[in-house]
Amino acid sequence: MHSKPDPNRRAFLQAGVVGLTTAGMVGAARDQNTPTNDGGIPMRPFGRYAEEKVTAICLGGHHVGRAEDEKDDIRLIQQAIDEGITFLDNAWDYHDGGSEERMGKAIAEGGRRDKTFLMTKVCARDAKTAQEHLEQSLRRLKTDRIDLWQFHEINYDNDPDWIFAPGGAIETARKAREQGKVRYIGFTGHKDPSIHLKMLDAGFEWDAVQMPLTVLDGRYRSFQHQVLPVLRERGIAAIGMKSLGGGPKIKGGIIPSNTGLTVDQCRRYVWSLPITTLVCGIDSPEILQQDLEMIRNFVPLDPAERLALEEEYLQVAGDGRFELYKSSKQYDGPYHREQHGFALDAG
Repeated sequence: MHSKPDPNRRAFLQAGVVGLTTAGMVGAARDQNTPTNDGGIPMRPFGRYAEEKVTAICLGGHHVGRAEDEKDDIRLIQQAIDEGITFLDNAWDYHDGGSEERMGKAIAEGGRRDKTFLMTKVCARDAKTAQEHLEQSLRRLKTDRIDLWQFHEINYDNDPDWIFAPGGAIETARKAREQGKVRYIGFTGHKDPSIHLKMLDAGFEWDAVQMPLTVLDGRYRSFQHQVLPVLRERGIAAIGMKSLGGGPKIKGGIIPSNTGLTVDQCRRYVWSLPITTLVCGIDSPEILQQDLEMIRNFVPLDPAERLALEEEYLQVAGDGRFELYKSSKQYDGPYHREQHGFALDAG
């Protein structure tokens, strides 16, 4: 599925990573000496808040709402926390609120809420509906505070305009932080780095930004090259996602199942970037143990090793064939498709 790299393209690739080489070396060097928690998980600073340390692996919220029996998901979440994964991801719309409800039940037992850094996302763009979403999330998660509240799926050019318009959802975020219901504020998106940059230039001091990062990202609508350096410069926590390309977990995900890359290579590449944490989709005890083993034994790739992987898979990276969340609507949540007037079956 992939061909050997063209040596004439090495100069282009080297130019593409130069902006991150120094930052990547700093991140890698620090990771080798990074403290670990009692579960052996590396702890990284949350952006400019150096005193706030979080686990380098984050439990993905969408995957822990899939089990037919909610008790299986609750046990999985509790096992992940007990094993040392304390950064938890979720969103108001995941499984119509089911993921938040299951996570809330899981963390309410055994004092686990106080052991976790809890993140969830808001889908609304206006202040009134955003307030409703916040209150529903707090209730489902059985907590009085969200550690990180993020605007979900900033995927279209007018999403920032809606959020920052008079009566926009940013007003709710500011108020919630003042009230202590929200500690940090961020946004997510998987479509286009230019939209992330628009949010970053909106005049708000963001605490975190979530984006897709993969070994293939550097050659197609690259968040690594266009967004990550800005986050580093501003001290904003960078949260990676979709390191396996999303989709079914055949051989671990779309990228491993189509390129020959292993799950470990994909995860290790992204963990070697200057990020705070990587959201990982974990839907079974077996996948949990697999990902725990990888992060506990993680050794960063140096810039030359990252470049070698990028070169080897250059031919399948440039057209985004394995990063369809950037170019199609099939990865957009139903709430956001309806929000923008797209049919739910729109591709």
